[in-house]
Amino acid sequence: MKQPFHLVEFSPWPILTAFGTLCMPIGLVYYIRLGDYYLLLLGNVLVMFIAYMWWRDVVRESTFQGHHTTYVVKGLKAGFILFITSEVLLFFSFFWAYFHSSLAPTLEIGSVWPPVGITTLSAFQVPLLNTSVLLLSGVSVTWTHHSLEKGDVKSALQGLFLTLALGFYFLWLQYGEYSETAFSIADSVYGSVFFIATGFHGLHVMVGATFLTVCFLRMAALHFDKGHHLGFLAAAWYWHFVDVVWLFLYVSIYWWGS
Repeated sequence: MKQPFHLVEFSPWPILTAFGTLCMPIGLVYYIRLGDYYLLLLGNVLVMFIAYMWWRDVVRESTFQGHHTTYVVKGLKAGFILFITSEVLLFFSFFWAYFHSSLAPTLEIGSVWPPVGITTLSAFQVPLLNTSVLLLSGVSVTWTHHSLEKGDVKSALQGLFLTLALGFYFLWLQYGEYSETAFSIADSVYGSVFFIATGFHGLHVMVGATFLTVCFLRMAALHFDKGHHLGFLAAAWYWHFVDVVWLFLYVSIYWWGS
């Protein structure tokens, strides 16, 4: 009986992924307690290898075998939206910790915010430049999307290349900013929340840039067309999410918090 859904073949990747992810926390405990990093390294290498192989299979199923029907695509979109929702909740916890500490500072940090001894970063120097860079990258990724929908692959590649350049420039600026901060993650609750929130955002920028790099290579290989570019669409959604989170970080931590 014909049906529009994709019934996946038997795959070794789920059980191997479970084994690899099990190795990572156990290996981290071994590294912290005994200094032995081999199990942690094995877990990381295994997960990265499986991720490549699994996504390779998904690309083959969608691009060459045509298994991603409109019904399948609809389900994949819903799944990715749920993933972004979970990311929103992750950053919500960081903002909760920040505002809980900043709106009612305790005696332990001097009853003031920022805490005594913390020299905050100027909101109108590198952080403002980073904001401009990410906002511009959001414009360029939208340019890529519209070019792709019109079938102009050359223009789409140009826009995506600019997006990647801006994304990696943001990471370079953030690295320079971290090198010059007068406080560390161990300096009061401010240092902890600052580096956790902005550091996790930087990690998301790195993941998003990797996501878009794969899309750039696939676009150059003509894997995408007007009606079939879900891989890029998911990457663009993720990149816009990263942009919006940075705006909240900039306004709350860099501008209002200083």
